[in-house]
Amino acid sequence: MKATKFLLITALLLIGTTAGMAQRPIRLQVRPHELPDSIDLQYYGKKNPWIATSEVVGLNLGIWAIDRFIQKADFAYINAHTIRDNFKHGFVWDNDQMGTNMFLHPYHGNLYFNSARSNGYNYWQSGLYALGGSAMWEMFMENEYPSANDIMATPIGGMALGELTYRASDIVLKDNATGWERFGREAAALLIAPTRGLTRIINGDAWRHRPTTGRQFGIPNVAIEFSAGLRSIELKDEIFDEGAGGVFQVNLEYGDRFEVESTPSPYDYFTLNAELNTHKSQPGLGQLNIVGRLISTELLDKKGMLMSLGMYQHFDYYDSDTISDVSAKTPYKLGIPASVGAGLMFRDAKRGNFALDAYMHANVVGLGAILSDYYNVDNRNYNLAAGYSLKAGANMVFKRDFLSLSASYEYYRLYTWDGYPEDIDWATVNPHTLDAQGDRSVASFGVFSTRTDLKLWKRLYATLHFTHYLRSTHYHYYPSVKSSTCALRLMLTYKL
Repeated sequence: MKATKFLLITALLLIGTTAGMAQRPIRLQVRPHELPDSIDLQYYGKKNPWIATSEVVGLNLGIWAIDRFIQKADFAYINAHTIRDNFKHGFVWDNDQMGTNMFLHPYHGNLYFNSARSNGYNYWQSGLYALGGSAMWEMFMENEYPSANDIMATPIGGMALGELTYRASDIVLKDNATGWERFGREAAALLIAPTRGLTRIINGDAWRHRPTTGRQFGIPNVAIEFSAGLRSIELKDEIFDEGAGGVFQVNLEYGDRFEVESTPSPYDYFTLNAELNTHKSQPGLGQLNIVGRLISTELLDKKGMLMSLGMYQHFDYYDSDTISDVSAKTPYKLGIPASVGAGLMFRDAKRGNFALDAYMHANVVGLGAILSDYYNVDNRNYNLAAGYSLKAGANMVFKRDFLSLSASYEYYRLYTWDGYPEDIDWATVNPHTLDAQGDRSVASFGVFSTRTDLKLWKRLYATLHFTHYLRSTHYHYYPSVKSSTCALRLMLTYKL
């Protein structure tokens, strides 16, 4: 306990010195983007609707078969009557757990998306395939009423995850490689983007030797950080509830945030922040943030100062669980699979030994989820909602790469309007037919994060990363609740 308190005090002191500073890989210069070969664009730009559609339909049938004949899940027993009932009744809000609704469904949408993306379709066209695959599953493949939240989270969140994994796999693939190198690259691409790997197996591209690399995006510039260490988390309630465990982080920046190409395409620039926990009481995936640029324009390019304005897609996921047996309370949960808004980027790289970059985003949240203190139906302990979010942060680098001080703040405001009746009789409720977003409420969730990276040797850094999570929810039928949680990480970071 004393050690944890000491670390938290140290972090607070650092906050005082870095207030107003955002977490990004140290990256003052961006190498020129090596454009793709026109031969590769022509070869892989051919649309194959039959293969794309077959993969989407086959994926749904395959997963349904596993649910029905191996797992024998109740929802997988379908027939003409269940399909008719789904169309007759229409969409409801479902009660699956947050990891399923806010991450696994978008991941499933990513598989639909890449079935089309790897068969010659662009970002927007592939999104329609993700929507079609989701609609097929909701209307035909379950005996439960189709889910309103899934039909939004699956295709929209799937587009974010899908384009990210498609571009990541593109970096790995190399059609002019041979032997074990080729096998390793194809296996890695299959792991990163399974349906893209499947497409390459079906059409023979997985082993076909070509004179060019086959990369659709050439060689983009990528900055990536891998961090590993210890994480301490504390929930301030009536009492302090604390725990500690291992943590692993990945921070990635793809492309140039200030480059405005003549023929821009979505996700020419994006960032990824992910955190995995080995804390025994915490979920494996603790955090996932994706920000992908859709369109942008240059506002300033003068004397080392750059500024751009764009439209960005956002995917945000924060998850925690009961820390210990002390309070038996969950600190926070937040899932935002469908969000888009305007973003402003700024950089000042010519100030002696210092360089500064900053950003601001204002977003509309079409679908979100946030922890509920009262709604606990079937597998769901969160409210579905919509609203808006605001994000801002900055990153200051000293002596090019010796020291970086950064901080960011995210604010989410979510409204749950389609709640259950105040006089509901919970003893008679069927969780599979209850159609409610959750508790009627207005919730806010703030995430303040500060981070210091100190160079130890070449690409190795010592990292101190502090985060404060503040949740406040005003309920219509119950007392309001506030929750404050702090997390501190001591890590070693390797920067590529």
